[in-house]
Amino acid sequence: MASKVIIILILILDIIAFGLAVNAEKRRSTAQIVSDRDMNYQYCRYNTDSVATGYGLGAFFCLLASQIILMAASRCLCCGKGLRPGGSRACATTLFIFCWLTFIVAEVCLLAASVRNGYHTKYKVFLGENPPSCEALRKGVFAAGAAFTFFTAIFSEFYYISYSKARG
Repeated sequence: MASKVIIILILILDIIAFGLAVNAEKRRSTAQIVSDRDMNYQYCRYNTDSVATGYGLGAFFCLLASQIILMAASRCLCCGKGLRPGGSRACATTLFIFCWLTFIVAEVCLLAASVRNGYHTKYKVFLGENPPSCEALRKGVFAAGAAFTFFTAIFSEFYYISYSKARG
């Protein structure tokens, strides 16, 4: 029988991670080209809202905590007593693989987006007539992290339930 406390705890952490990732996407750094007519130069002005970086890292750590709790509760599928043969074991094994794949992609997206977003908060000055290239975090990187966080949450819940059935 699956522990309801584990299921609820994992679900809460995954929902928090998803919400933080969505908010990080909304508050990510953006840039605009600003011209100074007196000095004849252009520069990129980034909004200094670094809250998105914090949201992204918060989502990263909530998802990580959820995965650690899940793997500790299920003994990472390979440790401990063997599972009963049958459909639940096959389902648990398949969901275990998908859970890890989506988890790794979500963590990479959230961490990379947080680092990249935190990097682009300074002014960049460009002299001449060519407009500057104001690099910023691409739209949708935090959203991809949120989507894979959602998939990880679904696979994690079903994995734990299937694991519990197969453990008997």
